[in-house]
Amino acid sequence: MARTSAIDDPLVTTFGRLLEATHRLEDRLGRDLAASDDLPLTWFEVLLRLSRSIDGRLTMGELSDQLALTTGGVTRLIDRMTDAGHVERQPCPTDRRVLYAAITTAGRAALAPALRSHTRALREVFAGFSATDLARLDTLLDRLRVVG
Repeated sequence: MARTSAIDDPLVTTFGRLLEATHRLEDRLGRDLAASDDLPLTWFEVLLRLSRSIDGRLTMGELSDQLALTTGGVTRLIDRMTDAGHVERQPCPTDRRVLYAAITTAGRAALAPALRSHTRALREVFAGFSATDLARLDTLLDRLRVVG
């Protein structure tokens, strides 16, 4: 039996399809948010993650991990969001090396309409998926999230 060359490996193709799907989703959902709520997708993701976290805050390192950005990238992102009034930095009471990014009242106000727009767009994108499809996709994505 002939071995498949690395370029023809089905896993390489699967990974490429995953990247392409991710890119297309980010592009579509980002355009929808920018058009309806004037909120970049990365800002929306930060606000959503902060609003779901305990006390509405996460460390910069936690945000870096969750957003797949470098710590420097998160710092610059939080700088811009702080300037806009959506987040604020808070020092850690037990470790002065640690800073939290915390959602502000203005951030929550910006998130609410954006979340409605985002949910509406997601319903359009996933309209052809059954509940079983979505549950299976969630299971598979959860398995991929722990790779590392």
